[in-house]
Amino acid sequence: MLNACWSCLTRVMLITQVQSRFKRFFCVCVCVCVQAVRGTDITVKSYKVESKITSRFAHTTVRSSVVNSGLSAQSIGFNVQIPKRAFITNFTMNVNGITFVGSVREKTVARNLYAQARARGKAAGIVRTNSQEMETFKTEVHVPPGSKVEFELHYQELMQRKLGVYTHTLHIQPGRLVPVLQVDVYVFEPKGIKFVETPNTLGDHFSGVTKITHTKDKAHVVFKPTVQQQRKCPNCTESAVDGVFTVRYDVERESNAGELQVSDGHFVQFFAPSDLTPLSKNIVFVIDVSGSMWGLKMKQTVEAMMTILDDLTMDDYFSIIDFNHNVRCWSEDLVAGTSIQVAEAKKYIQNIKPNGGTNINEAILKAVQILMKAHNQGMLDPRSVSMIILVSDGDPTVGEEPPPHVIQKNVKKVMREEFSLFSLGIGFDVDFDFLERIAMENRGVAQRIYANHDASEQLKQFYSQVSSPLLRKITIQFPEDAVSDITQNRFDKFFKGSEIVVAGKMKDMGTNMLQSFTTASAEKTIILRCVQTFNWYCILNISWLFVFICFNLCIALFIRVKVEIEKEHKVTVTIDARISMTVLLHRVWKKHPFNVDYLGFYSPDYNQFSTQVHGLIGQFVNEPEVKVFDVRDGTEPEKKQATMEVKGNKLTVTRGWQKDYRFDKKHGSDVYCWFVHNSGKGFIDGHYSSYIVPNLDSFLPPV
Repeated sequence: MLNACWSCLTRVMLITQVQSRFKRFFCVCVCVCVQAVRGTDITVKSYKVESKITSRFAHTTVRSSVVNSGLSAQSIGFNVQIPKRAFITNFTMNVNGITFVGSVREKTVARNLYAQARARGKAAGIVRTNSQEMETFKTEVHVPPGSKVEFELHYQELMQRKLGVYTHTLHIQPGRLVPVLQVDVYVFEPKGIKFVETPNTLGDHFSGVTKITHTKDKAHVVFKPTVQQQRKCPNCTESAVDGVFTVRYDVERESNAGELQVSDGHFVQFFAPSDLTPLSKNIVFVIDVSGSMWGLKMKQTVEAMMTILDDLTMDDYFSIIDFNHNVRCWSEDLVAGTSIQVAEAKKYIQNIKPNGGTNINEAILKAVQILMKAHNQGMLDPRSVSMIILVSDGDPTVGEEPPPHVIQKNVKKVMREEFSLFSLGIGFDVDFDFLERIAMENRGVAQRIYANHDASEQLKQFYSQVSSPLLRKITIQFPEDAVSDITQNRFDKFFKGSEIVVAGKMKDMGTNMLQSFTTASAEKTIILRCVQTFNWYCILNISWLFVFICFNLCIALFIRVKVEIEKEHKVTVTIDARISMTVLLHRVWKKHPFNVDYLGFYSPDYNQFSTQVHGLIGQFVNEPEVKVFDVRDGTEPEKKQATMEVKGNKLTVTRGWQKDYRFDKKHGSDVYCWFVHNSGKGFIDGHYSSYIVPNLDSFLPPV
């Protein structure tokens, strides 16, 4: 799964072929989507979508079964909209029992093979991606009457966290009534699911149709309308299923340190700190007021700006530039976000009258100049975040003529390393590729704003994503001798509600141990340094070292110091305000065939033990070196076995689920760990019986 994180969907043509004694091949083609299944006299037997999301990585499969029920040969189309960041991993067609499997070919070769197939009267098509956003997949195959065609498309995407939530969207457009229409979304997050919800994005027509089942770490969302429920009206033959099906969720997080996962020779680090004070902002808003912005676009931009300006605080500095063929500044200098300045800025925005051409080049250069002036005058807090937010709906038409790459070069030349550029492209005809390139080259991102009734909300939502910067200059590092092929690990900014993800390969495929170091600049703590070491999961949390190992012991533990007791629940022992330990009473079902009530021993990270500490738990304060290798099948299919090397011993360990009661004292959290057998023999020093005393005071010297 993690290996797929580094893959990217290249803009190439796909050709599908099957190896058989007939040497048949077939291709398919991608363009603008109208319906999922297209063609006259076509019977759609089923339309199914299944997504499996594990640790924020989604695998989606779209399947459709159709029949040419006409009296003559015709083309059957299969169109699917996919998220822009997704990449197609496989596509197959089964035509009358013959399966055609997709493969990647160079564009010219694919076209030639397609032409040859059509010339011979064979079933053929071509698969092509949209050159601008790669958002639509469309296939078309020409088949004889009575033919049955089954389409199956697979794509993957890494989930993005925005405003504290992961959003998984599926475009459901079957094109007609379908006897079997079903959408299943499975979510598995080992750390736990905080919440899961399905906004009613398909409309009130389907209110109550979606069902959700949810446990601590798993969720299943199913949408399965009957044919009658699919109808636009009781007697309609048109389908009301035409839109976006949305699943939103977030995961539980134990701390600001992040989450490091290792699996199958790969790793992924998730970093999403919270509870930090937002950094102050220095923003120059650059607004396109050319003639093409006239009407609804300008009205919605102004409406959004009214809300955005209200969000500014006295610690923020801002200015506004509006441009057409000329460039105008509301203020040549950055001003504080006081109520007086905000009110003046609102009046200026409301009096804008769109007309003329589009001089993006001079507008952005002027914005950089304003930020540079403030920087040189010492106005800006060194911990603040400086950004330019560009809102435009068209191509550059004035100033630098024409090529956009010249504008990119001009902007990149003058932008300081601490400045970022965010681009918002309004409408369908905007040169979004240009806006995206110029943003990404200058430490920002771009987003398309669709010019419809809620464009204002789209603008405000985007601003919400970047309005609360929490960290600057974030670096996540790993030991050079431990990893390779690391994705981007240096980030200019971290915004509230988002998430940083770094992935890579383990050099030693036999180990699941990895340490990461995260440094960043925050508002009150100039350098935030987090260290995490991961080796699966454990009942032992040793400082920042997470060596996840389990073993069972049947012992009684007694300590005579200051004791706090919660009746029939727990005992907390505190020693000199530096060491705290808790013993929890865990009860099991009285009629359980073999499990009995037991005590769980818990020691927090902040305990200040001496370097000579020992004992059953104390011996792990000084972390032993642990290696796990030779992973193999065990006696039970779901429980792998491996060899663990620790303290000069080689032990056989078993992979399995155990309970961790550090955070959920009542139900516990399911954790996946390596289980050491024989009461920890070979893992603990000596024999477990050495840690059992016959009397409470037997460890004391005789009087």
